[in-house]
Amino acid sequence: MDSTRPQPPTAADTGDRGAPSEDAEQFWERHYRTRRAWDARVNPLLAETAAPLRPGAALDLGCGAGGDTIWLAQQGWHVTAVDISVTALERIRERAHDLGIAGRVATEQHDLADSFPAGQFDLVSAQYFHTPFPLLRGRVLRTAARALRPGGLLLIVDHGSTAPWSWNQDPDLHYPAPTEIAAELDLDPAHWSVLRADMPRRRAIGPVGETATVVDNVLLVQRTAG
Repeated sequence: MDSTRPQPPTAADTGDRGAPSEDAEQFWERHYRTRRAWDARVNPLLAETAAPLRPGAALDLGCGAGGDTIWLAQQGWHVTAVDISVTALERIRERAHDLGIAGRVATEQHDLADSFPAGQFDLVSAQYFHTPFPLLRGRVLRTAARALRPGGLLLIVDHGSTAPWSWNQDPDLHYPAPTEIAAELDLDPAHWSVLRADMPRRRAIGPVGETATVVDNVLLVQRTAG
């Protein structure tokens, strides 16, 4: 794991909550159109989880800058990259083409509050899957679990602490623990097993180079039966 990996951006970290009349698609389009270039590397917990696996079909939920999608495709996975932002998806397609892996990357635009990609997957990745807009996140992640093939994995990584550069410095802000997230998913233990539920720490780098120790909330679920 790269202990200096920057904390992946979310709406909370951008400091940009959007205008009251702005919908989710407009917000994220503006975010990716106006955002300066960033180093879109793989999230370390995804790399740690996926590296020993045999490549198959992967789903990257809220793929954003595409670091996870590109890394998975480079490892031999066939990846469906999903985001609400057309701009983000266009940039992923361009990068995949430049790297010669376009044949292993498919992009789909979805507002996951309303629709979900079709198909079955060996790996579903939900990295820092948050939005400032209404979203029944538990329902989306439950749908993701049901989209797994038997033996497939759902990896959910959330923020578990407030970084010094986060816009919300409320000391009472609650970050649901992995066990709380698992309880919200309410998956039948006869068909899904929790393989990992912990809160590791890592060193993160902020937008202007500052560093801090942050906590990630990690939940790894495996589908054990159809």
